[in-house]
Amino acid sequence: MGIVNRLQSWFSWFRADPVGFLIYLLYFAASILLTLMLHEIAHGYVAWKCGDPTAKMLGRLSMDPRKHLDPLGTVFLIFFGFGWAKPVPVNPRNFDNYRRDDFLVSIAGITVNITLFLLSLSLAVGLNDLLWKPEVIEYYGAKALLSSEGIGYSVLLGGAGGENAHAMRYPWLQYIQRFLLLFGTMNLSVGLFNLLPIPPLDGYHIFNDILLKGRLHLSRNAFQITQLILIMLMFTGRLSGLINTAFDAVEDAVLNLLLRIAGLY
Repeated sequence: MGIVNRLQSWFSWFRADPVGFLIYLLYFAASILLTLMLHEIAHGYVAWKCGDPTAKMLGRLSMDPRKHLDPLGTVFLIFFGFGWAKPVPVNPRNFDNYRRDDFLVSIAGITVNITLFLLSLSLAVGLNDLLWKPEVIEYYGAKALLSSEGIGYSVLLGGAGGENAHAMRYPWLQYIQRFLLLFGTMNLSVGLFNLLPIPPLDGYHIFNDILLKGRLHLSRNAFQITQLILIMLMFTGRLSGLINTAFDAVEDAVLNLLLRIAGLY
């Protein structure tokens, strides 16, 4: 969905149901804040454990959003579904083992995001039988009520949960389910985006450490140029298709596995 279409959709929603829209914004803001902050805190924490206290000394292990949110990266996350926070300052000279520790610090944020995605979706699967009535699950199927492309996601995230309370066993659980689904998709999007092997994303460091043995060294100007190229690719939508394809494949595979484990597939 483009920026204009998304803004039009939100404006129509606000006019039709201002309370429901504001509640959605609270969920959305909480998901963004937690996703980006925990990603960056993971980088700083692992760097600290690897011998570099820079992030800790600068207060970047804090849950204060002002220390982590990047205005442009947050805007991209809101309108494009993937974005970034302020990079954690790291001094690799403090590492005990440069290539190993650079890899561990780089993979830390993505690991946290993927872990939170798995945890959120697992909890959502566990709550599904308590939220929806058996006949509703039988009619639509559990997957359609949990997938980001399914009817359950659109009902809960679209603010129509109150109108569909008659289809729920315990309607109050919809607020928990809504957060779990939104938080899970947000973490998967950010995790996959950061896997791209493009400077200054984490995927570049992972690619350099594993395949190039740390031989690639870019100057500050080169990093800034690649960052501009990355932003241009995001604006043109070239990356959206790639990330959305990867997102759909990962979500589908994980959801199928979780439903099989739960005996619901």
